[in-house]
This record gives sequence, C-alpha cells and structure tokens, in this order.
Amino acid sequence: MSSRRRIVLFGIALAVGGVTASLTSCSSPIPNRDPTGDAFPPVRGESLEGRQVELPAAVSGEPAILMVGYLQRTQFDLDRWTLGFVQAEADIRVIEVPAIVGWFPSTFLRGTIDDGMRAGIPAEDWNAVVTLYGDDAERVQALTGTEDGGNGRILLLDERGRIRWFWDQGYSPKRLLELLEVANGLRTAGTAPSPTSPTAPGDS
Repeated sequence: MSSRRRIVLFGIALAVGGVTASLTSCSSPIPNRDPTGDAFPPVRGESLEGRQVELPAAVSGEPAILMVGYLQRTQFDLDRWTLGFVQAEADIRVIEVPAIVGWFPSTFLRGTIDDGMRAGIPAEDWNAVVTLYGDDAERVQALTGTEDGGNGRILLLDERGRIRWFWDQGYSPKRLLELLEVANGLRTAGTAPSPTSPTAPGDS
C-alpha cells in the first residue's frame, strides 16, 4: 500500500451545543441528478489545517475521489466507503468534503464545527478534509441534488476536474470495485501521472 495514499475516516461531529441538525433543514431537498460528464464547479473551502483550498484545482493533474456529505448521518455511509478503500488498498487520493449550508456559516459556528472534526481525525490527515460553507456548499448541492441525504456523494474526477464516475445510492462493494476500475483505467490510459498526497495551495 502506497504511503502517499491519503484515506481518513469522515469523523464529523455536526452536533453543536447539543443540537443536532440537518445541513439542509432550511431548504427543500434538491432533486438528485447524475453529474457524470460535468466539470466539478470551482469552489473554495478550508482544510482542517486551516488552509484555503480550491477544488478541483487542488486535486488537478491526476484522478481523485471526492466523498461529499450533506447530513450528520452521512458519516455511516462514508465510513463504509473508507473501509472499502483501505481493504482494496486503493492507491488514489481521497478528499472528504462536508458541504454545509443553512445557519452554520457564521464564524463562531464554523470554528465549533471544525474543532469537532479535528477532535476525531489524526492531525496528519487534516489536509484531506475540506469543508465547504455557504454559496460554495450550495454549488455542490446543486450539482448532485440532496434527496436521500444520508447517502454520500462519491465522485471520481479526472486530471482536469471532470466527473468520470458518480454514485449516490449508498455503499456497495460492487460499485467500489467499479469505481476503482474506472480510476485505474484513467491512469493506465496515460491521462494522469502517479498519485501523490493531496496538498492545499501553498504547500511545498
């Protein structure tokens, strides 16, 4: 297994002051859609290291997997995907992308949410979790839809940030193998160099 592969547990605590809320409780669900073939929209988030990260630019140049979550209970689904990647010894970059809208974007609450996530994730993996708030989160929600929000949105991006594979119906070992086959095909076809650890802009 490559030491450069970055896979971490979702480990997100979205209970603030004892109140657990849906990230999309302030709006009606957005109908689901399959964005395969679309370019991932340019968004800016913040890694748990406190760095500003632009997606998909931060993962350009090689295939990468984004695991997007909209609800607290999405953690269960994404944990299963994570375990599957580990068991398959998947040699590909994986970025966890909580997308938070509603009343969370205030500075105080952002800090509280980010501190909760840091508490459950090793510091060495903080660069592999990028949280989106406000308009940036809404762009991603519009891309995939938010119905059945307990399921993670799993997106495979090619080296140019175009979505080449998508799944939003819950963890499936069959679909995981399909995803990795597509990712390996992108690499074998020479569309990207060998994978390296994900880094935020400004990392050396």
